[in-house]
Amino acid sequence: MMLFERLPLLLASLSLLALPAAALSTEELPAPIKAAEARGAEIVGTFEAPGGLKGYAARYNGQGMALYLTPDGQHVLIGNLLDAQGQDLTRAHLEKLVYAPLGKEMWARMERSGWIADGSSTAPRTVYLFSDPNCPYCTLFWKQARPWVEAGKVQLRHIMVGILRADSAGKAAALLAAGQPEPALHAHEAAGKASTLKPLAEIPAEINQRLEDNLELMNALGAMATPAIFYLDDQGRLQQQQGAPDPEALAQILGPK
Repeated sequence: MMLFERLPLLLASLSLLALPAAALSTEELPAPIKAAEARGAEIVGTFEAPGGLKGYAARYNGQGMALYLTPDGQHVLIGNLLDAQGQDLTRAHLEKLVYAPLGKEMWARMERSGWIADGSSTAPRTVYLFSDPNCPYCTLFWKQARPWVEAGKVQLRHIMVGILRADSAGKAAALLAAGQPEPALHAHEAAGKASTLKPLAEIPAEINQRLEDNLELMNALGAMATPAIFYLDDQGRLQQQQGAPDPEALAQILGPK
């Protein structure tokens, strides 16, 4: 599923994030745009529009929104602009000014999160997934990805969370606290239901904080369940797959074998 298609949900979860944007503080905004700001719109950039209009890209209630200032500078229209052929003239501007920067920010946050590597650090493709040790679909995706990981084409980065069962957090903590987390994760996933992974009875404060941060990030990204898989498409845009992918989606996520 493309990120653009999920952005109303995703952006709603990110309303408190600081997003690097095209700052307009040095430009005196017209009164109608200021009025929109007063109603909660966050102006992140401007763009040229037909018909003498001037476009402003904004976030409002967590969603991308376009505002069009009329030529007299006294009124603003809000919504998508269509041409005579019915083509959407707004989407590309919101993609550039709102969605693309957001995707980069989210990718950077995942890079800084508490993940366990699975595969070569020199692999040309990186895929993040939020993973619960008790999630059978996480195990399924782990198995699906073996040909790519073992060939050195993909590195999976498991952002561990503990949400499915009472002992999930303890098991996730056990993996994060292991002397060698990657082999520990490999053994756990390879064993499947027969895994002997024991949850930590007491989770160290540092590990607990990592789990809390990972869950906060998962919620911020609008992910509802595990595995929540995030990757960059061929155009470098952030995409999400919820749940174990079908063969077609698997090829999009992991690339050619």
